[in-house]
Amino acid sequence: MYQIGVVGPKTSVDRILTLAKKMDKNLRFLPFPYNHFLETSSIVKENNDQVDIWLFSGKLSYMIAKKIKNSDEQLVHIQHTEASLYRCFLHTALDHNVIVERVSIDELEETNIEDALEQLNVPVSNVYIKRYGMQTNPNELLKYHLSLWEEGMIDVSITCFEGVYKGLIEAGVPAYWYTPTTLEIQQTMRILEEKVRAFYFKDTQISVGIIDINDFDKIAEKARSPYRLQYLETRLKESLIGLSESLDGSLMERGNGRYVIFSSRGANERNINMLVQTVDQLSLESGSSIAVGIGYGETVFAAEVNALSAMQWSKERGDYGIVIIQEDGQIIESAGKIDELTYSYRLEDKDFLKKLEQGNVSVRMYSKLAAIVRRMGLRSFTTKEIATHLRLDERNVRRMVTSLTEVGLAEYMGSEGSASRGRPSKIYRLT
Repeated sequence: MYQIGVVGPKTSVDRILTLAKKMDKNLRFLPFPYNHFLETSSIVKENNDQVDIWLFSGKLSYMIAKKIKNSDEQLVHIQHTEASLYRCFLHTALDHNVIVERVSIDELEETNIEDALEQLNVPVSNVYIKRYGMQTNPNELLKYHLSLWEEGMIDVSITCFEGVYKGLIEAGVPAYWYTPTTLEIQQTMRILEEKVRAFYFKDTQISVGIIDINDFDKIAEKARSPYRLQYLETRLKESLIGLSESLDGSLMERGNGRYVIFSSRGANERNINMLVQTVDQLSLESGSSIAVGIGYGETVFAAEVNALSAMQWSKERGDYGIVIIQEDGQIIESAGKIDELTYSYRLEDKDFLKKLEQGNVSVRMYSKLAAIVRRMGLRSFTTKEIATHLRLDERNVRRMVTSLTEVGLAEYMGSEGSASRGRPSKIYRLT
């Protein structure tokens, strides 16, 4: 059964839960109401382990969660469309027996409410729009609407926040709460069901994990007797059997320090921390570095091909570690670690690929560079910063970035002063 965490004001959460009763019985909806949208951050952090997919009543809390998780893979939000706004204007017309034109509205920064107003033939000049973002305090919005009302500039207010709506009503301002329609919620529920189905098929994909103990032949040579080597192999295999059991997988020994575990993607992702711990244990027992390549695929063959590629890339990294290649070409380096990095080695933009070819830069290297810049939250960077994370010589990184600049995929921004003697570092950004 999939656990769906529903986040939003209590009124909205209750409404969603009522409509959710008609949903697939394999979905269990868990309510997480908040008093203030900034509580979204702590709700997601504290309850993420018990939730498969998060459903948000609005886009603002969704954006906060996306920033925390650095991905929207497990996130869905109810989309406010023009229908929600039209309903508010319909209510104002019914209540005032006329289409009200002098209105104050608060709306998310990323939306384009002007287009919806034009379709209603409401003069935008008579509508006061207040944009808000993730750092906005709802009290600011309340003061904004109240000041316009007190100055006699508006006849009604429309707000996205329940607290602001209640505050306006208490102050005697004709106010309307801009909430999604039942149809919009139902449409989101259908998207949610599709996402759950996709999760199911993804969860049951085949996973092939190849564990390779570096220089195992040298370890065998150093063993003083065959018994010592057999004892070592027994201890290594015992650790791997425990891992395989946790993954509900099947362990195979290929010889010369190489082992393969067949399992499912879902089991592998749920037990990634145990995999990291087992690899560390194997390294301690053998006194050698461990390379791990994991591949996902729809078939055993596809998964194993990806696993072999991942294994090769793990060895090329120098410090080995766990590398995962997914069925869609996504690569995860240092899986399960703090410095985990995700990027793709597949690009479909022909013009972009042509530029990379002209600059003699591989898709993989560019994607990795872009992923590092994105993970570090850098608007600009120096080659020295990037060289450390790419584990490459700075000269090679400088040559690559120069090539990207020449073909228009990077831009020189200026120079950075240095406290020590020597050339100032050049600053670049990806275009």
